[in-house]
Amino acid sequence: MTNSSTTPGFSCSRHEGVVRIQLTRVEQHNRIDPADLAGLRETIESAANDETSIALVVTGTGTTTFSSGYTLSELAAGNIDDSFESFLNELEACPLPAVCALNGSVYGGATDLALCCDVRIGIEGTRMFMPAARIGLHYYPDGMRRYVRELGLAQAKRLFLTGMTLDAPEMLRIGFLTELVQPEQLSSRTAEYIDALRACVPNTVRSMKRQLTAIAEGDATLSADRTAYERSLQSPVIAQRIKQRRA
Repeated sequence: MTNSSTTPGFSCSRHEGVVRIQLTRVEQHNRIDPADLAGLRETIESAANDETSIALVVTGTGTTTFSSGYTLSELAAGNIDDSFESFLNELEACPLPAVCALNGSVYGGATDLALCCDVRIGIEGTRMFMPAARIGLHYYPDGMRRYVRELGLAQAKRLFLTGMTLDAPEMLRIGFLTELVQPEQLSSRTAEYIDALRACVPNTVRSMKRQLTAIAEGDATLSADRTAYERSLQSPVIAQRIKQRRA
């Protein structure tokens, strides 16, 4: 069954357990406006609370830009609150594995959006940069935390303090991208990740995502928690899956 909805800034759909968010402001480089945030947050919350969902895909429209991030006109007018940051935090905390299919270049806050996802697939010919320092914006703390966690301190400093532009091979080298493919391969490679996730046990994927993030962020309590591991050993699912693999 497929459910879908469309707004001026994005569309969302759900098909066979996969929730897909597609940014649609092509002429504005798929920017995200304040009016989009409530719907985006609602989509994330609904997906997170649906036990039948197995994955989240975030992508853009067109062949040039994945997204230019949050609208700069609101920033210039001094109308910025924490809504965009809250949306990204909720995406980061979503228990579903999230795949970001970057259909083009990525700038500003959209780089942080990509870093909220677990897998980032980019295409040849794209670029990225973080212009915060060039426009005099001291970036919000959670965005910088994600940069350091995902890319390391040296690369986070390089990108934030200089505003330098990186090309696709360099994005792959520093770990911003999980994979780099030809444009015509983006859809099929994304589908391969979804197929791989579909073959896994959803509850196990969710619990391991949570613990892996805790390990990366130095959460000593959750990093050492053996509860989910021990519970899985007692689950009838593991015995059934092992039996199937031996058959």
